[in-house]
Order: sequence, then C-alpha cells, then structure tokens
Amino acid sequence: MIQENIPYPYEPEFSFKKLFNDRLNDIKYVLQFRKTLVAVLIVGAALGALTAWLWKPTYTARLTFVVDDSKSSGGSSGLAALAGQFGLNMDLLGGTNGVLAGDNVQELIKSHKLIKATLLTAYDNSQTLADRYAAVNKLNKKWLKYSPNGKIVRFPLNGDHNSRLQDSLLHEMTTLILGGEFGITKTDKKLGFFEINTTMKDEKLAQLFCIRMIKQATDFFISTKTKRVRNNIARLQHRADSIGMILNRRTYNVSSANQNLLNLNPAYTSVNANIEVRERDKIVLSTIFSETVKNLEASKATLAQETPTVQIVDEPELPLKKNRLKYSLAIPAGMLLAALLLSFYLLLTRKQPVTTE
Repeated sequence: MIQENIPYPYEPEFSFKKLFNDRLNDIKYVLQFRKTLVAVLIVGAALGALTAWLWKPTYTARLTFVVDDSKSSGGSSGLAALAGQFGLNMDLLGGTNGVLAGDNVQELIKSHKLIKATLLTAYDNSQTLADRYAAVNKLNKKWLKYSPNGKIVRFPLNGDHNSRLQDSLLHEMTTLILGGEFGITKTDKKLGFFEINTTMKDEKLAQLFCIRMIKQATDFFISTKTKRVRNNIARLQHRADSIGMILNRRTYNVSSANQNLLNLNPAYTSVNANIEVRERDKIVLSTIFSETVKNLEASKATLAQETPTVQIVDEPELPLKKNRLKYSLAIPAGMLLAALLLSFYLLLTRKQPVTTE
C-alpha cells in the first residue's frame, strides 16, 4: 500500500507589521459602531460616577515615632552612620542587638499578640475596639451563625480568657488588619524614625487603634528590655529589707545587753563575751547591709540607663485624612472598562469573511 504524503500545516511567519495591521483593522471595525460606542461610554461614565458616590470612604491615621536606646547606640552610632552612607546595614553585622534593635521593631509591632491586645481596649463606655471593628466591617452579622446562643459575639475589656469563637473572630480581624489596613515603615534607613499608618472605615477607630498600638508596643518593649534588671532590683530590695529588719533587732539586743551589763558583777566574763559576739554580728550585718544597699542603688542606676525611650513625634489628630474614590478617576475608568467590554464583544461576534478555494 502506498501512503500519500500528508503536507504539514502551513504556519505563517510572525510579523510585527501584520500584527499592527490586524489590531488597526480591529479598531476600524469597532469604530463602525459609533452610536453604540457612544451610548456605552455614557453608560460607563454613569456607572463610574455612581460607584464613586456609593463608595464608602476610609480614614488614614499616621503616627511617627523614634526609638532612643542610649546603650545600643552609643559607641557604634558613628560607625553605623558612616556605613549607612555606603548602603550597609550594621544591624546585620551585629552592630546592635535587642528586642527593638534595627528593623525588629517592624516585626514586633505587626505581631498578632499586640494587635489582639489593642483590639481588646476600650472604644467607648459600651464597647471595645474589637466590637466596633466587627460592627463596621459587618463581621458581627457574618459570625452570628456560629454563635451558640444566637447573639452577636462581644469582647470583654482586656479579656484574657476568651472563648474559641472569640479567638477565631479575633484571628480573622488580625488577618484583615495585616492584609492592608495597618502597616509600619522606616522613613529613612540611616535614621531611627518609624511611621505607622492605619486605614479603616471608622475615623475614631483608626485613630485609637494607631495610638494604642504604639502604647502596647512601647510597654512590651520596655518590659522585655528591662526585665532582667528589674528582677535583680526586686531580689536586692527583698534582701535589703530582710537584712535591715535583722540588723534592727540585733541593734536593740546589743543595746539591751549593754544596759544589763551595768548591773552585773564584772567577774562574769562570759557575759562580756556574749556582748562581743553580738557586737561582731551587728558589725557583719551592717557591712552586708551596706553592700546590699550599694548594689541596689547601682542596679537602679543601671535600670534608668538601660530603659529606652520611645518618643512619639507626630500623633494622628482629627480630622484624619479621608480617602474617597474620586470622580475624576472613577468616570474615566468606567468609560474605559465599558469600551473594552464592547470591543471584546464586537470582535468575538464578528463574522469572518467566507473564502472560496
């Protein structure tokens, strides 16, 4: 059997000129429907304007702060500034360390723990920030179907023992906030200034959340940074108080023994020995007490030196920046989208010319 040679399908050579001509022909074809195109553009402009009018505005709260840590920035600040001019980050080379050293502050403030703690602070006398956030974003109605008693999920002020449902809703709120409503940036890599931006649908909620977040982060930072020194101070204070009480008792005992010695027969040498032992114990306790108090005061000075300062430079003040969908943007976008949809429809439904072989 002789097999016929089946020719391979012809593939035309790619040409930019042909591609340009094809698109130009498409535009000419669409422009044939001018009346339809004008009507669609008018409808698109109207829909864009309607969208801008119905668009709910958001409010942006901005807060700028700087971290002043004298211990970590004393000796290496000049070297870090010099290295920063050449684009080098001394934090990566071990220039500084600590909870909020370098860029760690950005990860700390975005932690779920601090966000949840902030949400559980008061919005007003009747609700927390979490209650208000759930109401504004319609989460309270969305999660109503999961409520065992058919009531809206509420959050107690500074609640530590939340139910599984409350924790789940808090987790969703945190995810939404970190998804684009809250952010922290470093304004300049050479400087220690940070900027927090909070964008929410409620103006007061955005302001309070922004301010409370930096407060939560500051308290956590200072508590963590000075925890070791504060524990040492508490231990030394307890020891100084205990030794002071014992020393007071020994002082009264020695004074009483000396008074009784005046009425005793000098022949009894054992009494004199007891008094000398008490005097020696008093001197030893007094020395230990002096050293303990000295160490206590030195630890307090160290605590004052190691306690960092988080200084707020700019706070969000009402009225906040209002973000709206502008008509100048919505109307052209609506017209462009309407024109593209009409063009795609016309080109897809265009009848190809019939070719005769």
